[in-house]
Amino acid sequence: MNIPLLDLRAQYQTIKPEIDQAIHSVVESQYFIMGPTVKEFEKKVADYSETEHAFGCASGSDAILLSLMAIDIKPGDFVITTPFTFFATAGAISRLGAIPVFVDIDPSTFNIDANQVESLMQERHPILKKLGIETKKIKAIIPVHLYGQMANMPAIMEIAERYGLTVIEDAAQSIGSELNRIKAGNYGVFGCFSFFPSKNLGAYGDAGLITVKDEKLAEKVDILRLHGARPKYHNKYIGVNSRLDAIQAAILNVKLNYLEEWSEKRREKALIYNQLFEEAGITQSIASCSDSCVALGTEKCELAYDKAVIPKEVEGSPVTGGKHIYHQYTIRVRNRNHVMEKLKEYHIGSAVYYPVPMHMQECYADLGYEKEDFPHSVCAAEQALSLPIYPEITNSQQEYVVEKLASILHGTA
Repeated sequence: MNIPLLDLRAQYQTIKPEIDQAIHSVVESQYFIMGPTVKEFEKKVADYSETEHAFGCASGSDAILLSLMAIDIKPGDFVITTPFTFFATAGAISRLGAIPVFVDIDPSTFNIDANQVESLMQERHPILKKLGIETKKIKAIIPVHLYGQMANMPAIMEIAERYGLTVIEDAAQSIGSELNRIKAGNYGVFGCFSFFPSKNLGAYGDAGLITVKDEKLAEKVDILRLHGARPKYHNKYIGVNSRLDAIQAAILNVKLNYLEEWSEKRREKALIYNQLFEEAGITQSIASCSDSCVALGTEKCELAYDKAVIPKEVEGSPVTGGKHIYHQYTIRVRNRNHVMEKLKEYHIGSAVYYPVPMHMQECYADLGYEKEDFPHSVCAAEQALSLPIYPEITNSQQEYVVEKLASILHGTA
């Protein structure tokens, strides 16, 4: 078998006539920038996400940047976020001259640990003194809903309200995910979405969107994405050029109609994987990471070399009104790079999201963080491995993936 990490061709074939017609309609209209197609998509996403305001933009990265610009984040301000995420989250903070304050993750979900955020704001977290961070300069928090499961938003919102922080949800991987039956992007003041082609709702190029609760901030975001001008050529703010192309909006308008169905199928596939892993006898509960467990292979790590930790639905559990949309099906394994290479030999796609935590990135060396500051993030970066998952993957393909993975872990491959 040849099983890619993601098969976008298979998806396209199921909706090809609708996609082709949508693109053709835009070309015929010659209305490529903004316009009625974009407005239609914005309204559909606002309705889907149960928010009042939604604005298309050039990318999910720009959505985060626009959110920070809208609340006037300035050089020297601090913004809390997770070190275990894609660079765009922290990068948007840094582009405005602000400073990212990293807080470690919950190892069972890979999402930011609300208890550590609480410790930080109560000035009990050791990183404050170490880096000279003043809590009064912390203006916002950006939780990331990684892999399709929301962070602990009720706890984060309570902390944010108590300390006057603006909450910006990085929901780039989680459109349609839920917690307490509230959709991603509908907890914080802002919700930031990416429609990069590999996302559950993917465009055919870069595309993004931002949802906004506050009326005045919504108007400001709308102006900021168009160079800060309203009316045209009259610049109220120093904005950016971040518009959603009409062709991408047309494609997304078609795909949005199928998103719920695709999300349900992804969860079905995830549960099949879970069952196959259990039947193969290669599962283990989340490995504990002590504060000194900062590198794969130490004796402190309790994850066995012949076992894997499968995804756990916590905030994403249906029991508590949650919904995990499985943008990725991410397991943990020891000797991850070896496992990945062996999977490649069997023509099984896999990927590492993300191999280097933000606090260990070269560009952030001057912030003063050390590897051991966030042991759970370091451990996740050494062990996380994403396996093929998409609505069109077959049961036999999943069986093949688990069969070969089991043989690799047992050393018989």
